[in-house]
Amino acid sequence: MKLRLGIVGAGDVWESRYLPVLRVLADRFQVRAMYEPVAERAKLSAEEIGAEAHVGFRAMCRRPDIDAVLILSNSWLGHIPILAACEYGKAVYLGSRVHLSLSQFEEVRQAVSAAGVAFMAELPHRYAPATLRLKELLATKLGESRLIFCHRRLSRFLKRNGSPVPPPQPIVKFDLVELVDWCRFVVGGSPSSVTSVMHVTGDDAMGADYMMMSLDFSPPNQKGKGPIAQISCGRYIPEAWAEAIAYRLPPDMQIACREGIAFIDLPAGLVWFDQAGRHQERLEHERPVDERMFLQFYRAVTSLIQRIDDLETMYQILSTVQQAVDSHQNCRPGNIEDESANTPNGL
Repeated sequence: MKLRLGIVGAGDVWESRYLPVLRVLADRFQVRAMYEPVAERAKLSAEEIGAEAHVGFRAMCRRPDIDAVLILSNSWLGHIPILAACEYGKAVYLGSRVHLSLSQFEEVRQAVSAAGVAFMAELPHRYAPATLRLKELLATKLGESRLIFCHRRLSRFLKRNGSPVPPPQPIVKFDLVELVDWCRFVVGGSPSSVTSVMHVTGDDAMGADYMMMSLDFSPPNQKGKGPIAQISCGRYIPEAWAEAIAYRLPPDMQIACREGIAFIDLPAGLVWFDQAGRHQERLEHERPVDERMFLQFYRAVTSLIQRIDDLETMYQILSTVQQAVDSHQNCRPGNIEDESANTPNGL
């Protein structure tokens, strides 16, 4: 059985990412129609794959010969194409470049649940070969996780995967969502509390160029007794300073466990240490991340059971990030200078 696809917003990585995967998985997917806000781009992309270009996404979603809609890039349309796909009973694949607010995703959540269609969010870190191998090591060699560190340094207006970020967009809509999901997936649970620190260059969080979050995965009423993840993401280096951006990059993830420690460089770099010493694993020949995600989507759509795991996961992630922003805005730290001034000898 082939899934007949409609594409909304192929974007600038269509030829480098999605088209090669769809060609490899041609026995499972067939692109029937494409919509792009730029009509000429839609026409060229559609001709390349033998599909029909559309000038409206609703007309495309209405087609009876489409089973699922892939929404792959961000645009002014926001979450409206997802609502249209749900209205016409089409399964939805949401690309990582489509960034929605918590309120928008609440509408999506209700629409998908009411329509009873399959929904999958593109969360690539959890499908990376290094991540899947790490999960095996946690269960066998390394033991339970204790501390997780994810630090990411980016260009001021450039996302990790290369997509341009318009200056008005807040930092919380991009890499932090991926990193929060990654830590949740590695730990295998949801955080019980979150705190944050932000460096804001404008009047509000829209101007943030750095944010650090601490996620506590401890059981209720046992703060600090479970795994803690520290996530930070900054865009404080100008885009033109490419050499500075790439200078001494930290590992994508460092994780300290009961029996050892591991370092991950996405997608396939994994080095871990235990009492026996250093272990370096080569995972470059595993199935690519994009293929894994598309195969997962295929299984979700062809299954008789509605898939809503990603729907709830995305809602919880966006809620966590919003709570982190609220934590920063509502926090009132004590003034250390004033306190030390009232202490003899400043001690």
